[in-house]
Amino acid sequence: MNTIVINKEDLRHNIQKIKEHAQKSGKDDNGNPVKIIAVVKGNGYGLDIIQYTQFLIDNGISMFAVSTVEEALKLRKAGIKEEILMLSSTAIEEELEILIENNIIITIGSKEDIEIAEKIGKSKSKKVRAHLKIDTGFGRYGFVYNKKEEIIENLTKIENIKIEGTFSHFSISYFSEKYTKEQFTRFIDVIEALKLNKIETGIIHICNSSAFVKYPNMHLNAVRIGSAFSGRLSFQNNLGLKRIAYLESKVCEIKELPKGFNVGYSNTYKTKKQTKVAIIPCGYLDGVNVSNKDDMFRLRDKLRYLSSAIKDFFRNKDMYVKINEEKCKIIGRIGTYHIVCDINEQQDVKIGDKVEIALNPRFVDSTLRREYR
Repeated sequence: MNTIVINKEDLRHNIQKIKEHAQKSGKDDNGNPVKIIAVVKGNGYGLDIIQYTQFLIDNGISMFAVSTVEEALKLRKAGIKEEILMLSSTAIEEELEILIENNIIITIGSKEDIEIAEKIGKSKSKKVRAHLKIDTGFGRYGFVYNKKEEIIENLTKIENIKIEGTFSHFSISYFSEKYTKEQFTRFIDVIEALKLNKIETGIIHICNSSAFVKYPNMHLNAVRIGSAFSGRLSFQNNLGLKRIAYLESKVCEIKELPKGFNVGYSNTYKTKKQTKVAIIPCGYLDGVNVSNKDDMFRLRDKLRYLSSAIKDFFRNKDMYVKINEEKCKIIGRIGTYHIVCDINEQQDVKIGDKVEIALNPRFVDSTLRREYR
């Protein structure tokens, strides 16, 4: 059975490094240390949202953020009582009802959000906990930053909503310093306008993992950490973060292939000599060689990635797994559920031997077992 293995010591190491980096940026305007909000969306970045959240709690993290109602409910049903922030705003009344009933901090980013939340709060005779979302140039949720009068007008009318935080989201902090600074300035301008109009902002936060590492001066009152906990960032980091997870499988078949024999789909690889191979029962549906790097860079980087992918279609790219701690080259194209490895240079490989494969757990189906060791 294939398993995603999460190294507990490495994860604990990353948590500590992130805490230390947050402490270095000092304290907020009220003398409080910068708060770490752990983002556990996408099944906890592939680390199993329940096990992952509980591990973070056990290591001193007390506030979490999710992107869907289902994720929020899953945590509550698992007995997680800590603060949970719903990062996505919604004006769908049924969804807001569920979130408010389960003591989830909602996000408000439009007039409609406010109207529905006010209605529910009034009907329940309670203050609805909320964070205010400002769109500083992402184009998704939130009040657009240059409509300050509209934002202020809507917020001065609230009676049943308690603003506990105000936030925005960087779109390219892993790459563009210029645009990141522009978004930050837009956000701070809105915060100052709200304060001038005596509107409570609560804790303010804008940094995601990339900005947290690169721009300590932008930490503000809180930071939202997702991919950094797993040691996976889109640039070289200087915090010493470790990649914490890998796929564990087993050799399921061993065979000898003759010289000149095709391996895998599209006949992109042909053996140069008689070759002993091991078959491993995992493939791209298990996350092997799957990434989002084609969605993370400039146009020329995208074109370069596409060109590389086309070339890889016709020639084998050097990729390896570890069998009994020894590197073994993958040959042929990666299949849906299988890969083939050259084991000519390895000694005593047997059926059932352990295989370790580096991958990003975020892209592994949530039904695959996760195990913390």
